[in-house]
Order: sequence, then structure tokens, then C-alpha cells
Amino acid sequence: MPLLTTTIGAYPKPDYVKAPDWFRSLMGPNTTDPTRDYTDFIRDAGAEVEETFVRATQEAVADQVEAGIDIPTDGEVRRDNYIHYHCRHLAGFDFENLTEKAMRTGAWTAEVPTIRGPVAAGAPFLADEWRIAQACTDRPVKMTVPGPLTITDSVADAYYHDKRAVGIALAEAINTEVRALADAGCRWIQIDEPLFARWPDEAVAYGIDNLERCFHNVSSDTTRAMHMCCGYPQKLDQEDYLKAERTAYFTLADGLEGGTIEAVSIEDAHQHNDLGLLEKFKRIKIIFGAVAIAKSRVEPVEEIVDRLEKALDHIDAHRLIAAPDCGLGMQTREAAIAKMTNLCLAAKAVG
Repeated sequence: MPLLTTTIGAYPKPDYVKAPDWFRSLMGPNTTDPTRDYTDFIRDAGAEVEETFVRATQEAVADQVEAGIDIPTDGEVRRDNYIHYHCRHLAGFDFENLTEKAMRTGAWTAEVPTIRGPVAAGAPFLADEWRIAQACTDRPVKMTVPGPLTITDSVADAYYHDKRAVGIALAEAINTEVRALADAGCRWIQIDEPLFARWPDEAVAYGIDNLERCFHNVSSDTTRAMHMCCGYPQKLDQEDYLKAERTAYFTLADGLEGGTIEAVSIEDAHQHNDLGLLEKFKRIKIIFGAVAIAKSRVEPVEEIVDRLEKALDHIDAHRLIAAPDCGLGMQTREAAIAKMTNLCLAAKAVG
């Protein structure tokens, strides 16, 4: 059997989606004011905006399926920023009075929303987004949710004054959304925690517990996945970006292996790992980043095959899933399709 394939989350937004986009153009994420433009857009947008979101979701899913992806995502086309988009649906966040904050261990500074009251879940919203995407295919559509530790680093806290307490509150709010998704029929749910690689000590101390809390009382027929890349650069083909240390994966492996998470997504294409890492996972499936998401070069099939075969020296084929390193939102649609197509051809070749 060929290796399974999946994508991680974001997909390039088409030009007709006029919503602000964290990835818009090759200049990369908006790191100065990532919230106000979207707030104004939603306030001023007419009813037709929903039609554009649905159309873009259908196209994103279709592109992935046609490229051969077994477990596509909805492409996150509604999200200007995958973290702050979710936070807008939670109580306790102030999106009007932003706070300047250094993030990602100093990789950049941004004005971010601020927690000024108890964090709590609002009305569930992702289940409806999943239904729209799932209607496009008979393949299982994976939905992605930002995790507690990553949200904590992406907002300012003027209420709890304690990272552990913020994480618990966020995990409980996320769990409400995750349970609604699972109850709706979503069978792949992925919590995104790239901050695990930035803050491995905090991840071990309480981050993994809060990750587990996100999945409390979720049915066993829903796959519990998590993603931890080493960070997006600020533009395509940037070489000097301050990424997280790959050695963090070794620090985190035992804690993840000892819990209930069933699939862990790691980055390998942008910078290769010591593949002995894979042997630390005895139970968990590894979603293996085999194409780079912040490099314009399209990896040839033979190159991807070679790396996947090296990985299979350390893990059984039924526990290896081929994927990009992270979301493809920084790429053009044409490049994203080319990268996914070669990824899927490689996965078939080694199966």
C-alpha cells in the first residue's frame, strides 16, 4: 500500500477572496497589525462574502484531492490568521486595544489582541466550516485548531498573568469546539502547537497536558492529531529566519508518546532531522514534512522518494504519513499544486 498523504492547514487564497490574509503576497505574514484590517472587513462585508468563502473552500479541497491528497483540509480560506481567527470566537479577548509583543522567541514583534477577562468558548463555528468542506469529497477532511500554548504566545495577557492558567482556560474553550466538530462527524482534528518546539520545557511541564485537555470526551473514532513545525519565515525563500531548534522534537517525544495523541506532524523538509527521532515514537503515527512550504523551489519526486525511504528505515510504513512541513498559504496556487502532486507521486512510489 502507498503511504497516506495529508496537508497541514492553510492553502493559497484566490484573488477573489478579498479578506485580509496573513500570507498575502510573497512578503509573508502581517507582523505589525494582524487584526484591525480583518475586523473592518467583516463589519463592512456584504452577504456575498460567504459565497466567496464557500467557492474558495471548494476549490482548495478539489485541488488537494486532484493532486492525490488522502486527508485534505478546508484550506483555512476564511482565516486571515489561523490563531486570531479562532480567538475572535472566544470570550475574553479585546481586538480593539492591541498590545505590542515580541513573539516566537523574538523572531518578530506585533500588535496583538489582549486577554482582558475570563476566556470561554462562544457558539461553535468550525463544524459548519467542516460540513462545507466535507461536502466536496468522500475523503476525510481534517480540521485544524490553534493550540493553547501557541495562542498564549500570540496574544497578550492582562487578566491571568500566568501562562499555565491561560493555557488551561484556552484548552477548555478549545475542547468545546473540538467536541462539536467530532459530534458533527469530523474524523480528523488537528491541534496546531508550533510553540512546543519554541518552548519545549513549558510544553513538557504543562503544554502536553493542555493539549490532551483539548480532546477530553472526544469519541475514539476521531483521530487526535497535533502539528508542531519550527516556524514560518516572514517571506518566501528567506534564509535567515530564526527557526525553533529541531532538537526540541527529541525533548517532546516521550511526553507525546505517553498520551492519547494518535498522529504528530513534524517538519523535516526545510531542515532535516536526525531520523533516529522517529524511533522514539512506538505508537504514534508521524505526519512527516517532506516538501518545504517557504521555498519556491518545487522538489522533484525522486528527491522526496529518497527522504521518505530514509524515514522508512526508522518507522513502519503504516505509521508514516507524507505531508508538507506546514500550511501552503505562502505559495502560489500553481506551486502548491505542483508540490502536492510530487508529494503524492513520491508517496505512491515508496508504498
